[in-house]
Parts: sequence; structure tokens; C-alpha cells
Amino acid sequence: MVEAKVIVSHGTKALWFLVMTYTVTILLANWFDLRLLQLGPFMTDAGTLIFPLSFILSDTITEVYGYKETRRAIWCGFLFNLLFLGYGTLVTHLPSPAVAPYNREFDTLMTFEWRIIIASIISYFCAEPLNAYIMAKLKLRWQGRHMAARFVSSTLFASAVDTAVFTTIAFYSLMPTEALVIMALTMWVIKVVIEVLGLPFSLRLARYLKKVENRDIYDRHTQFGMLHWEANYTAEDNGILLEPKKE
Repeated sequence: MVEAKVIVSHGTKALWFLVMTYTVTILLANWFDLRLLQLGPFMTDAGTLIFPLSFILSDTITEVYGYKETRRAIWCGFLFNLLFLGYGTLVTHLPSPAVAPYNREFDTLMTFEWRIIIASIISYFCAEPLNAYIMAKLKLRWQGRHMAARFVSSTLFASAVDTAVFTTIAFYSLMPTEALVIMALTMWVIKVVIEVLGLPFSLRLARYLKKVENRDIYDRHTQFGMLHWEANYTAEDNGILLEPKKE
């Protein structure tokens, strides 16, 4: 008989690496948001090509470790991105030596467009918690089955919200409405396609981590809100611990 009061949130082997990778992905995506790309007849920003990795990592963390750990990862991504933006802005206002040949070009790169920064922050806090929330709720509803469908479904909706919010705030009135809509649809399709193409990797990773970490968390008693910090789960939340043992 499994004791329900046993806490299972500590002693993870790979969670730190997943959170670190998630945070770096957010930094890179925001850094490259300013660079627009022309892919055949379609236009998008460079951050769109790497940003879906954050959804894949978020899905994996939620699937294995639970929504509470994903919430911590989301806050880490935000705080380190804020540090990156703040320090980048600071150094461009510090004195530059006359012998420095590339400081002007560097300062140009680090002169952030605040409209895009605001768009990134708002879309981030709209989409990332939603992605983890959908993952956690679908896992409960489908009793842990259909992992591929849950990965894709969460990204399908969360990336739509992320794209709509970001493009509207960042580029509205800066380009024709038709071009803006086409760019938004292109960004959304790219994110979903990358999620689908990454399924063979993400599903194997999730199953491997469940086995290695001895975790398969269900958010049965979770308070779904971004202003909570605790990440404890009990044994009754861990599907692996509750599985009947084979004799």
C-alpha cells in the first residue's frame, strides 16, 4: 500500500537541465524576434524557428514532473530574460573607449525595440501557462493516454494565442493588415509543424524520463495559477508509484 503523504518532488536527475534548456530557448527566441525572414512567399521572424522548442520542453516537464515544475520554469525563463534585457540596455549606456572598433554595431544590436519586448512578455505569460495548463488537464481527462495528441493539442492552442498576441502588439499599424495576418498564420503553422516533427523525440524523451525519474505526475490537487511557487506532489499524484506491481 502506497502512503499518500510521501512527497515526491525532490531528487530529480534531469529536471534542472530541462529548465535550463527551456530558459535558454526563451532567451534565444526573444533575441532573434527582431530578425524577419523570407521563406519563399511567406514572412516570419527568426525567433519562431526556435520558440517551439519551449513548448516541447514545457510539455515534457508537465508530462513527467507536473504543472508546478513547469510554472517554476516559466518564471525562470521570464526572470533571466528580464536580466538579459536589463543588462543589455545598461551596457549600451556605459562609456565606450575610443579604440573599441565594434561598440557602435554592438550597441545597435542591443538597442531593443520596446514594443517588441512588451509584446514578447505579454504573449509569453498568455501562452506558456496556457500550454502547461492544457497539458495537465488533458492528462487528467484522458487518464494519461494519447500523449502525442496532448502534446500537439496544447501547442495548437497555446501557439495560436502566442502568435496572435505577439504579432498584434509588435507589428500592428507597422505593416498592412493582410501582410500581418499572413505572417501570423505562417508563424503559427511553423510552430505547430515543428511540434509535430519533434514528436518522435519528445515522446521518447518523456517515456525515458518517467522510467529514469520514477515519475509520472498527475495534477489532481494542483492550484493552477502563476502566483503559486510550491511544487510538492504526494505519492498519490505519481502514476508510476500507483501502478500495480507485476509479480
